[in-house]
Amino acid sequence: MAAVVNEAAGLIAEAGCRANRLVLGGRSFGGRMCSMAVADGLPAAGLVLLSYPLHPPGKPDRLRTDHFPSLRVPVLFVGGDADPFGTKAEFRRAVRAIAGPVTMVWVKGGHDPRGADDAINTAVLEWIDNLPMVTR
Repeated sequence: MAAVVNEAAGLIAEAGCRANRLVLGGRSFGGRMCSMAVADGLPAAGLVLLSYPLHPPGKPDRLRTDHFPSLRVPVLFVGGDADPFGTKAEFRRAVRAIAGPVTMVWVKGGHDPRGADDAINTAVLEWIDNLPMVTR
């Protein structure tokens, strides 16, 4: 998480923007680290979580969601419809704990949905275009 905090600080300094105008995120473990950093207080306008590892494959009882109640920013989850790290139904249940607004987009594929780049890019860009940026 320290790496996420440091990289976010660098991006903010380079862009000359406020922290609450930056959308953070990543794929799989990287997205998880970003979500944990934001839950721990790192300011952000929102989170984009690609192929979030909701639980280890075959172990749905080991959810990686303890920090979800502390997420108060808009969150976009983009995942493969056959991802062994979490089913659509598991995600629908888990995201109820998130205080901020949640959007879920499903594309064809597993944890690394190959061939879905256009759909993923479109989903992320449209979500960011409709994101109400915090101006305080």
